[in-house]
Amino acid sequence: MDQTTDQADTATYDVIVIGAGVSGMRQLMLLREKNLSVRVLEGGGDIGGTWYWNRYPGARLDSESYTYQYAFDEELLAEWDWSELFAGQPELLAYFNRVADKYDLRRDIDFNTTVEQLHFDEERNLWTVKARGGRTYTTRFVIAATGVLSALNFPDIPGLGTFEGEWHHTGAWPHEPVDTTGKKVIVIGTGATGIQVITEVAKTAGHLTVFQRTPNWAIPLRNRPLSADDMAEIRGTYPTLFQHLQTTSSGFIHQADPTTSTDVPRDERLAHYEELYQQPGFAKWVGVYHDIATDAEANKEYGAFIEQKIRERVHDQAVADLLVPTDHLFGTKRVPCETNYYETYNRDNVRLVSLKESPILSYTPKGVLTQDGEVEADIIIIATGFEAFTGALNRIDIRGKGGLSLKEKWQFGPLTYLGIQVADFPNLFIMGGPHGKGGHGNSPRCSEKPLEWMADFASYLVANDVQRVEADPTAEKEWSEWVYEVASKLLQAGANTYVYGDNIPGRPRAYLAYAGTLPDFVQKLDDSAARGYEGFVLTR
Repeated sequence: MDQTTDQADTATYDVIVIGAGVSGMRQLMLLREKNLSVRVLEGGGDIGGTWYWNRYPGARLDSESYTYQYAFDEELLAEWDWSELFAGQPELLAYFNRVADKYDLRRDIDFNTTVEQLHFDEERNLWTVKARGGRTYTTRFVIAATGVLSALNFPDIPGLGTFEGEWHHTGAWPHEPVDTTGKKVIVIGTGATGIQVITEVAKTAGHLTVFQRTPNWAIPLRNRPLSADDMAEIRGTYPTLFQHLQTTSSGFIHQADPTTSTDVPRDERLAHYEELYQQPGFAKWVGVYHDIATDAEANKEYGAFIEQKIRERVHDQAVADLLVPTDHLFGTKRVPCETNYYETYNRDNVRLVSLKESPILSYTPKGVLTQDGEVEADIIIIATGFEAFTGALNRIDIRGKGGLSLKEKWQFGPLTYLGIQVADFPNLFIMGGPHGKGGHGNSPRCSEKPLEWMADFASYLVANDVQRVEADPTAEKEWSEWVYEVASKLLQAGANTYVYGDNIPGRPRAYLAYAGTLPDFVQKLDDSAARGYEGFVLTR
């Protein structure tokens, strides 16, 4: 299909889904089961979303592999073997390709189709969807499954076009291999992505310069291979495992310890911290005493424990000083998992530069110009993350009632009802956006029930000939205020973090995520449905 010339799709669909990532793929399957006409529009060349785009060296899960897969297909659960406790990008993409092949998903997906405009026709109660190149679609309902972390963020540094070497953003990594062997490499950014790519590139680069704006607390991943016996044992837990994951706060296998830390003697606390530290994955973040997320003094003690671990692993304590966070408490930003990240700075070919001490002034033909001089490079890797939660939606020209743009409505921060609809934007739904739980946490687990709920809602709307559905403004106001209030009680409220949009210079600070638990969120969806979709205004 030629996506570069003006074309109009003559069909009017029941639903158009934007995005063919983990959520968009599952939404397509569920809408098919409801016998709705559906088309998925995907900007990439194939399925996979995060795992299609993020191909950089070291990209992998920090949720246990077996918790991250789809749970609905017992046949697929029985046949798929995970090779590692925390799967890497190639294996994850292979898994989602297996799903797409099995369910023949691609026949209902238009690839290389980047949506640029969504305009609502108030007379016909239809959305006109325009993609780059001019292709247009008409649909009754739109479900945006554009992802929490999909809109690339570039640092505000001039002159990138003048650089004569290779440069890549980790969130749009090329399909062909990038050879860093013996090269002079610069990595900008030390968030979750930066930590993964730095560790791998350092093994091959002739010299690696890391530019760090803000250090992050990071914890050992402790990955390992999974044997056939391991998989057999894991499969035996699937029926209860997936039920359990729907009861945890964010769909992770780990859950906060209900014990208050100060109720435990200090020597026992420290022994418990050591026990957690030796465990894989997020046990060291999500599985700690619950008050570490709300009590600054409890948090500082745990932070001191993690700081000691960092200092034990870094030979040069001046470098360790740069790597230990001083501007935020543990867990108030997303905590990356790592494998030998801190040891990377013991290598002779790696140099860490603080952007606070030596800011980058511009890119140059040979590398970057800092306050202290030029740093040359053959390859520059930009690992500065994403415009989270709202970025992908704000980059589409979305116009609702009266021509109101979504970006204009959200100029001071997002307003939603249940994170799913926005008043004045009828027949538009969001899966995995701001102020909702779907996709925020362990993505497949957090999106599972909301996607099923959405398919039921779409089927109900079509079966009952509902022409228009939109969030009630009062319900939107109450929900948004409640989301902000819950978030304000966490220590996270005192940190500069992407969940407040602070990673984007000039962006107004506003809470973008959802601090409630997954079970509570699903219950709120179910309660709305049980009351005739309370909080939504339906026009038949």
